Amino acid sequence: MQDAPPSVRPALLEVEGLCKKFGAHQTVDRVSFALPAGAIGGLIGPNGAGKTTLFHCVSGFMHADAGSVRLDGVAIEGRASSAVFAAGLARTFQIPRPFPDMTVLDNVMVAPLGQMGERLWTNWLQPGKVAAQERQTRDAARHWLDFVGLSALQDQPARILSGGQRKLLELARVMVAGPKIVLLDEPAAGVNPALLDQIVDKVQSLNAQGTTFLIIEHNMDVVASLCHPVMVMAQGRMLVSGRADSVLQDPRVVEAYLGSPA
Repeated sequence: MQDAPPSVRPALLEVEGLCKKFGAHQTVDRVSFALPAGAIGGLIGPNGAGKTTLFHCVSGFMHADAGSVRLDGVAIEGRASSAVFAAGLARTFQIPRPFPDMTVLDNVMVAPLGQMGERLWTNWLQPGKVAAQERQTRDAARHWLDFVGLSALQDQPARILSGGQRKLLELARVMVAGPKIVLLDEPAAGVNPALLDQIVDKVQSLNAQGTTFLIIEHNMDVVASLCHPVMVMAQGRMLVSGRADSVLQDPRVVEAYLGSPA
């Protein structure tokens, strides 16, 4: 039996009436959308549209002024980013910032929350369990580094990685925690074409395995080939949502990007 198309799958991420204001500027203005489980959603819009602030609010890095966010039917608005991450929503950043002096492998190993070795007393009282969990985490980290093509660099300090490699490292870091949905902030920005093809391939592969994605992106070729639905923000509001071919030709979208004719 074939999988149901995204439009008829249950919503995994539901955002309703989300607002965020900085001073007199309404950066996110009553934004609502629902992203089905199994989708690769695209979020586009001109610079200053409020896309990254929306990501911050959804992922717990900022608290919204109003509105609700539900993940798999459970309210997550107002939670700390670590709690949102533990609930199954992970996000990456436009400019990845790995721990530069730690190895690539160790950068992935620190990602999972609640590791027993982080608590002093368990190291003393349950050293066997701590060691077993660390082996499992190391094996998982190696698996994801191999998946993203960075296994040959696992013992190197993260500072040697290129911008594109750092984005692949960040993808491995979030996947080691087994998220339900990943928010990617401009994965194509500053990445050479070969690495960009690799990132797109990994996103498609992970999606085929069940991971849902929501992607902020300015590369329209990536959006058109990868994302459905495509949602457009402008001046803090959700402007339009739909298939890439119709959305990118919508006069409202053209005007948002190019401005009204003189």
